[in-house]
Amino acid sequence: MPARRKRPIARSPRRRGGSSVTRSRAQPHDGPRTAAGTQPVASLHAGPKALAAVRERNAIGHAAAGREPPRRGPDLRFHATARIDQGIRDLDVPPVTEDERLLRPAPRTEFTHTDPWRVLRIMGEFVEGFDRLASVEKAVTVFGSARVAPGDAQYRAAEEAARLLARAGFAVITGGGPGIMEAANKGAKETGGLSIGCNIELPFEQQPNPYLDTLIDFRYFFVRKTMFVKYSAAFLIFPGGFGTLDELFEALVLIQTGKLYHFPVILFGQRYWGGLIRWLQGRVLREEKICPADLELMVLTDDPVQAAELVINAYDLQTSTAVQRRDRERRAAGPGVGS
Repeated sequence: MPARRKRPIARSPRRRGGSSVTRSRAQPHDGPRTAAGTQPVASLHAGPKALAAVRERNAIGHAAAGREPPRRGPDLRFHATARIDQGIRDLDVPPVTEDERLLRPAPRTEFTHTDPWRVLRIMGEFVEGFDRLASVEKAVTVFGSARVAPGDAQYRAAEEAARLLARAGFAVITGGGPGIMEAANKGAKETGGLSIGCNIELPFEQQPNPYLDTLIDFRYFFVRKTMFVKYSAAFLIFPGGFGTLDELFEALVLIQTGKLYHFPVILFGQRYWGGLIRWLQGRVLREEKICPADLELMVLTDDPVQAAELVINAYDLQTSTAVQRRDRERRAAGPGVGS
């Protein structure tokens, strides 16, 4: 008697979140999608919405701290001594940020007429940053979300970590905004440490947090990034969004390529960063896009005391290594050189 063929079992769609979802392997004809699952064309129009969200997050951060939304115009507490020169800006275009103006396409004739001035503005911005921060001997830069409220556990942790670092003689540098940035500036200032904010020009009104001793305004992201790295002994990175991730991965690349040494990148919040670390381990490392040593460049913690100790120990190692490198270079240059 021939064997009876088994009939295929019809599987019902899985229920997820109260709705039926049929799971199937994506076919080539399905086409690309954005990370949000929308059509690719949506990425071309998402910029204004993302910018509006940045503005909203800043407003939420200030409101959570009990402050009014940012007012129009510069904050006169700081701009009395650091005034932006409007005379060399292009006056025949709508007001945009300098980064946007630099990166937009332009005819050849306009390029030759405007870029020489732009180079001078960039140079002047570097000069101002170096001049204003020249007296900073050791510092740590703290990154994180602008929308974290003062009662949040991450806010308190950032404040405590900054307080401990200020007691150890470190200046604290942030982006100068609300949220985690405010918490770190507050912890430093209330402990008697130097509290610094490096603000970036955005196409909406901004307001610095009230816990700054020094505020420097930048037009260009790459100039501001240079200041963060040049004057910091470590990066302390709290939960945040794209801006925080940008600073995280830039620091990792600089260490990976030998531009920085003994520079701790401390991720505060193991639960928040755990998913990213698992992806790096399970996908990026497994496919050999990075090596196991690359994952050792990051330290995860939930303890402000541990974070402060890591920074202090790293600074001591940086100092001793710098002395050794200088001595080796001096000996290699021969007698009488640099003495």
